[in-house]
Amino acid sequence: MRTSLILAGVSALALASAALAQPSPSPAGSTILIQHGQVHTLGGGGTLNNADVLIENGKIAQIGANIAAPPGARVIDAHGKPVTPGLMATWTQIGITEVDMVAETNDTTPNQAQDSAAFDVADAVNPSSTLIPVARIAGVTRSLTTPADCGDVFCGTSAVIHLGLGNDLLVKKNAGVIVELEPNGGEGQKNARPDIWEKFRETLNDAREYCGQRAGYHRPGGYRDQRSNRVDLDALCPVLQGQEPLLAHVERASTIRQIIAYTQANHLGLVILGGGEAWQAAKELAAAHVPVVIDTEQNLPASFSDLGGTLKNAARLDQAGVTVAFRPQGGSAHFARTITQIAGNAVANGMNWDHALAALTVNPAKIFGIAGSYGTLEAGKDADVVVWDGDPLEVTSAPTAVIIKGSNIPLVSRQTKLRDRYRDLEKKSPPFAYR
Repeated sequence: MRTSLILAGVSALALASAALAQPSPSPAGSTILIQHGQVHTLGGGGTLNNADVLIENGKIAQIGANIAAPPGARVIDAHGKPVTPGLMATWTQIGITEVDMVAETNDTTPNQAQDSAAFDVADAVNPSSTLIPVARIAGVTRSLTTPADCGDVFCGTSAVIHLGLGNDLLVKKNAGVIVELEPNGGEGQKNARPDIWEKFRETLNDAREYCGQRAGYHRPGGYRDQRSNRVDLDALCPVLQGQEPLLAHVERASTIRQIIAYTQANHLGLVILGGGEAWQAAKELAAAHVPVVIDTEQNLPASFSDLGGTLKNAARLDQAGVTVAFRPQGGSAHFARTITQIAGNAVANGMNWDHALAALTVNPAKIFGIAGSYGTLEAGKDADVVVWDGDPLEVTSAPTAVIIKGSNIPLVSRQTKLRDRYRDLEKKSPPFAYR
């Protein structure tokens, strides 16, 4: 049975590889003019009706009305429909996982036996992942790709990637180290909160000492009495030096307050991941300028840490002045395409529409340090642009054009190829399996 499942998985992956061998899209250096759109710039330009977006050499060259099409430009008529920046899925495993039940296709989780701040997802990003086209034809053009939650305290280092074409998808390496501050739960749990905080403080204290005297530690016979491996202490140096945020998975309000107090006292950057009860600590989060990455659909407790979960979490945080970004359902790479549904549910439960769109674009760009090139539609920024057939936060809407770094992407994925292959069972020459 297991052999059959593995063979089926291999066959599916082989089919996917063949399915994604598509005609070449517009190259990144080509000129594209999007006309007559309702352009949501998310920047100083606000929302522009009947506006055009000119793309040249992979960048946004101009936004305005009645832009003349340069010779040879590809023209896309938006017909008055919304035009937005490409969306960003935050805290997911896009590019480092493929088939959940096949271990060798998953590079998401470090060795459960120890901390691993040095577990760097940038070393595993697969540009050929079949899950990338599934996400990008839904308007997702960037991802904060992270290790999955791990069994110990430090889980690894995240990266920002783009979901466009080419072999190098890395936008920003070292985008944050994930720390797991929630207990595992259950009888015989490995980590209770006092255990977690003891290891957390000790490791950062070791790293602080190590980073200040790195040369001495590298000499033969240098000091070695630390809880963590040298490579993990190295990975924590940018966090301690303020170059990289600490991405803390926390659900309980009291623990959120605790980690805010610790990071403020130690001058560390902080981003809250999860935050099931974050609305209860909204005042403290806003005062400390700590952003929160949440899944707005989590309103039923998964544990005793998020008994206060509510569908109004995003709206309450936003109204309190907290910067919010959205996570796909469960962080799964398979569900990155549902990120607009996450935002739509936030709007349905009281969040401002423009702020929800910002939580998919400019907010994560600012949080993870890529706002200089992405997140708004402004001249000089990377041309990550999506044209929609309706309200992008409505579950029934879909992109009619997706442009990533200036390249017009075919709206094709493994799923659309399988649909097209088997949708007409009456045709005279069905696929081999249906003969």
